[in-house]
Amino acid sequence: MVPLESCRLLNDLSAGDLQQMRRITQVRAFAAGQQIFKEGDHGDGIYFVGAGRVQIAAAVNGGEHKVLTRIQPGDFFGEMAVVDKEPRSASASAEEDSQVYFVPLDDMLDMLSHCPRLAVNLVREFSHRLRDFNRRYVQELLQAERLGLVGRFARSIVHDFKNPLNIIGLSADMAAMNNATPDTRESARRRIRKQVDRLSNMINELLEFTRGTQIAAVLAPTHYPTLLGTLIEELRSEVSLKNVTIEFENAPPDVMILLDPARLTHVFYNLVHNAVDAMMPDGGSIYLRFITSETEVITEIEDTGKGIAPEVADRLFEAFATYGKAQGTGLGLSICKRIIQDHGGHIQARSEHGRGAVFVFSLPLR
Repeated sequence: MVPLESCRLLNDLSAGDLQQMRRITQVRAFAAGQQIFKEGDHGDGIYFVGAGRVQIAAAVNGGEHKVLTRIQPGDFFGEMAVVDKEPRSASASAEEDSQVYFVPLDDMLDMLSHCPRLAVNLVREFSHRLRDFNRRYVQELLQAERLGLVGRFARSIVHDFKNPLNIIGLSADMAAMNNATPDTRESARRRIRKQVDRLSNMINELLEFTRGTQIAAVLAPTHYPTLLGTLIEELRSEVSLKNVTIEFENAPPDVMILLDPARLTHVFYNLVHNAVDAMMPDGGSIYLRFITSETEVITEIEDTGKGIAPEVADRLFEAFATYGKAQGTGLGLSICKRIIQDHGGHIQARSEHGRGAVFVFSLPLR
């Protein structure tokens, strides 16, 4: 059994102070599994472990007990009762057959009043334990945040992948029908190929975004109206199933723009499907309009939803900023911003009272 004077709190006291500590100390024995005190008990004093091992646990998550620490021979526990005289905030029990030195509360307070060295040691131990607790708390908090981000990232992937996967499933069913014509099967094959490419582009975009790296922009001269014509027809067939229509308020400008068609397509898919989510379950309309200047083409996408919530308006393009969407994570708009910036443009959003959300992005004319 570790002698009392070897305990961390007492090992530098004078011979006279140690003699006084021995006079006020009781030796208690506890069998393995026996409780020393329980959470909520009156704080009756301080304990020093002489032999064995003591477990400190507290109730968390609605009653589940979690082990906070284990006290080895030469260490002490129950010291908070000396300071605040409040009920015990945790339970203590012997993990194995143990012997402890017990100093009653009033005797310990009297000892502290005439032994400055003991008081300083106690304060120092408080500081060490608080630092250790803070360090472990921050580590657990960071781990919980990491797991939360992984979960939100997974939900984002599932949410964004649903539409192309549904199209692949429907196309596969059509191609597998006994009465499917060669043209039907070829059309289904093209739709499946296009959605597989779409999924591949989405995965690449997500991976690059999470790595924090910047994709080298590979831009090619592209006829903007032709790109939009094909893209919007595909989107119309998807959103019509949710009672949503897409309309052009004016024709896309007849211009060639340097862009990456696959990545810009991702922006349109994301903004349109966000608009659809905002108008669920009743559906509505999405309007596209275009403004051309000498230096850029501006594209506006407006929906007939409830608009942008003030709570998220200032951080709309931040990663994981979302509001009011059951499956939304806010990752999509951050990716849209990255894509538009890689094209040399900019993107913003606005919302007027009584109208839906309007997303505006520019593409430079070169």
